[in-house]
Amino acid sequence: MRKLREILRLRFECKLSTRQISRSTRVSVGAVNKYLKRFEDAGLPWPLPDDMDDTALINKLAPVPVTCTEQKMVDPDWKEVHKELKSKGMTKQLVWEEYCEVYPHNAYSYPQFCHRYRLWNDKQKRSMRQHHRAGEKLFVDYAGLTVPVVNKATGEAAPAQIFVAVLGASNYTFAEASWTQGSTDFISSQVRSFKFFGGVPEMLVPDNLRSAVSKACRYDPDINRSYLMAEHFGCSIMPARPYKPRDKAKVEVGVQLVERWILMRLRHHTFFSLSELNWEIRRLLEDLNNRPFRQQKGCRRSLFDELDRPALMPLPRQAFEHLEFKVARVSIDYHIRFSDHFYSVPHQLVKEEVEIRASHHTIQILYKGKPVTSHVRQYASGGFTTRPEHMPTAHQKQQQWTPGRLKDWAQKLGPDVLEFTQQLLDSKQHPEQAYRACLGLLNMERDYGAQRLNAACHRAMNCGGRRVGNVRSILQTGLDKVPLTPEKEQETRVTVSHENIRGADFFH
Repeated sequence: MRKLREILRLRFECKLSTRQISRSTRVSVGAVNKYLKRFEDAGLPWPLPDDMDDTALINKLAPVPVTCTEQKMVDPDWKEVHKELKSKGMTKQLVWEEYCEVYPHNAYSYPQFCHRYRLWNDKQKRSMRQHHRAGEKLFVDYAGLTVPVVNKATGEAAPAQIFVAVLGASNYTFAEASWTQGSTDFISSQVRSFKFFGGVPEMLVPDNLRSAVSKACRYDPDINRSYLMAEHFGCSIMPARPYKPRDKAKVEVGVQLVERWILMRLRHHTFFSLSELNWEIRRLLEDLNNRPFRQQKGCRRSLFDELDRPALMPLPRQAFEHLEFKVARVSIDYHIRFSDHFYSVPHQLVKEEVEIRASHHTIQILYKGKPVTSHVRQYASGGFTTRPEHMPTAHQKQQQWTPGRLKDWAQKLGPDVLEFTQQLLDSKQHPEQAYRACLGLLNMERDYGAQRLNAACHRAMNCGGRRVGNVRSILQTGLDKVPLTPEKEQETRVTVSHENIRGADFFH
């Protein structure tokens, strides 16, 4: 359109020839002649009227094409077409055929139908430009690319995940590598990003990964309990809407830049530790933040110093300690399981549901929001940590028994009781296996007295009895009151030797 007006100006104001106009505007001689002839046929004055815009001028000089309106073509209801195409199995071909049946003489061809639907659909998409205040939002995400880290001992390579955080106003970028995208690594990376920026933004905008959002929702997402670090730092969390990457366009671009200017430069390097990889990332990150912008003055660092740094909230004085949350049900042995270790709770909470808050050093257990106990965190797999006060009274007493305590009790009742108790403890591979038998023996003193029990143990040992039932039988039949004569005692100790008698050694 500018060339058309320039042709007319050069002709009527500068009085140039057709060839001169052609060389000046780089339009062919034939086209110049054609538009000058149409201008004369249209009877338009020069200079053109002030109210004549480009559309009116081109309509005067160009032949008016036959429009679809003049052909009386009928547009379908594009909203209804769009709704129908969402149905499973529906195709544009089928929708077009149904449209042709309704308007057999005024329907568009299939290519024109698809073209006009595409134009209508593109107009339905809207993208709002976001304006970011200084220090307001920090966008966080993980890069799609990973970096292999080789184990020197085994030679195996494990992929390291790349965490990226971008401030909204200045685009100042932070990146680091971690082993996983799990809750612990995810939150630890954000804490280190706050230290890198030297402050805390007002709002965090993460993606809908499980470490941040336990249940994604467009309107009311459920934030992961472990992600409530915002309470410590005094900021809020606003996850991006599901399947709406434009909500976090800043970090999407940041991820792209990190992949291009950092990860691609490291593609030929071999790393043997995560710290070595992070050192290289930090070195290249300085270069990324100091690269000048193409369409504006300055760089990310200069904008950060000007905009975001003064607006960020200060870091809290107390260091953040990451907490892991878990709900568990108390087993019948009044223990709960966390990370393959078992911790005791008060036995009154058996079968109840409790909440576990685990830090790096402690395990805190809450019931209905109130803390009931805490333990020092143990990392030994399969072990037990039990407090005596959590046990029932009977279990506490059972736990208090030791071989020494049982022998002290037996010694008070008599030397034969002590000797019989020692036999019971020695008869088992583990002394704990004989505790019940020893307690059964010693408790007979309540019914029969220490003197009779001592005599019964003496008689049982002389007669070869080795079980508590032998002692009880002697007491019940009163044999403990019958004294053993020296001859009788010698008889019981004589072992008869015969080829048909195998003896006790046979069973060993």
